[in-house]
Amino acid sequence: MKIEDIYNFLDTLSPFELQAKWDNSGLIIGDFKDNINQIYFSLDLDLDLLKNIKPNSLIITHHPLIFKPLKKINYNSYSTKIIQILIKNNISVISMHTNFDKTHLNKYVGSQILKLNIIDSDEYIAYANVNEEFDSFKNSIAKKLNLKYLKYVKSNEKIKTIALVTGSGASMIDDIKADCFLTADIKYHDAMEAKARGISLIDIRHYESEKYFNTLLFNLCEEYLKINKLKGIITSSENPFSYEYIN
Repeated sequence: MKIEDIYNFLDTLSPFELQAKWDNSGLIIGDFKDNINQIYFSLDLDLDLLKNIKPNSLIITHHPLIFKPLKKINYNSYSTKIIQILIKNNISVISMHTNFDKTHLNKYVGSQILKLNIIDSDEYIAYANVNEEFDSFKNSIAKKLNLKYLKYVKSNEKIKTIALVTGSGASMIDDIKADCFLTADIKYHDAMEAKARGISLIDIRHYESEKYFNTLLFNLCEEYLKINKLKGIITSSENPFSYEYIN
């Protein structure tokens, strides 16, 4: 089946035109006229994952392999090492990033993983009513995401509403209309800003909050795959971080 046909189907699920201006979702590696018969679904690409990808395949990722223009390709960086393997093996890549955040991922993680009652969604930001003590709520979030330790900012003893953005969303704090914000990659100055505004923060970590992309998209594509006799394979890149308690 041609990649163009698969791309058009994905565009009906989550229009690529919804992506942020700075994003690079879409066909990253490959040609629309290429034919493939199997599709892999993964959050990211890494070198170990590519060892198990068959030639002449398509990988659909959440994070684009290329964000900024490449001035040189000399195979000594993360993206160029991956590109070399992809081209050698005629492996194509389509990425569904901020468009999929808006249409599916944030709401799915909020409702299905965190078991929140999502009441509203403002592009990337999903909102839910909680009305719970902060300490018990943060512990519940840590358990649902299997976080062994938690980084947070406690600005209030009790929270009524929460805002959720999977992945790195701290830059959106100006748009948050809640007293607790769940997102990832929270920096020191983000914490200072939230504290000054009276907003509690819970860092749900990047990989841990977005690792559901592959199974979610596979399930959305499953019927399409069957109809078109395409083999769909759920795979996953590894979390590049390791966490350890030091006593």
